[in-house]
Amino acid sequence: MDQNATPGADQAKPKWQPIGAIDRRVAGALAEKAKTTPDAYPMSLNAICNACNQKSNRFPLMSLDADDVEQSLERLREAGAVGIIEGYGRVAKFRHYLYEWLGVDKVELAVMAELLLRGAQTVGELRARASRMEPIADLAALQPILAALKSRGLVIPLTPEGRGHVVTHGLYTPAELEKLRAEYAGRSGGKPVSAPPPPAAEATPPPPQPVAETPSAPTAKPAATVETEIIKAIRKDMEQLLTEVTQLRSEIANMLSEQERIGGELRGLKDSLGE
Repeated sequence: MDQNATPGADQAKPKWQPIGAIDRRVAGALAEKAKTTPDAYPMSLNAICNACNQKSNRFPLMSLDADDVEQSLERLREAGAVGIIEGYGRVAKFRHYLYEWLGVDKVELAVMAELLLRGAQTVGELRARASRMEPIADLAALQPILAALKSRGLVIPLTPEGRGHVVTHGLYTPAELEKLRAEYAGRSGGKPVSAPPPPAAEATPPPPQPVAETPSAPTAKPAATVETEIIKAIRKDMEQLLTEVTQLRSEIANMLSEQERIGGELRGLKDSLGE
């Protein structure tokens, strides 16, 4: 069970607001690792930094240092999205409060985490990626989840619904969101797709532009293309899991080596004391 789940969290009044790109990456990484590697959660500053910079399931790729992540964690703590946990030894550990902050349930958080980590993507890609954190049987099962998130301004549609429907999260700053809408409007040959405004005053998007009477319909992707995208997403997720397993094996090997070194020092100390 996800140790971050809070009974009735989806009933809590959300506190979310637009945040910057680094803060979105940090929040998304915390949410992802809480679900995929719960034994290593809460996370240290170094672990969060590595999670933000990993090359699988991230777009765009980032190269953040400890100072970048530490400053981001402080901003997220002030916003109420992240907290520091005491009682984990000398190294500070951090956890997210995104269930309460966003006002979402477990499956909705999996969807939001993928959008925070990768940004705009088709609903087919989103279902494949979010399913590794929480079960989402198919696109039909994802649709009501997206509809609920859209109604609260947490998910923004960028292209008309149908094959190849592209969505993103609503935590962009107004300038970023306007730029993204314009980019996808150019790709589809129509006007930006409007979305309901998020509840926070700071997150209110610009007024929706009038839709042209005869917009060009986006080219529908064939079913084979959608299936290929899902297969690619699954392969990327498998590569990520293999990378994480390799990292864990390396860490275990280092721990065993350190244990052997300490044991040798203790034996040497006993010999020198004549024991």
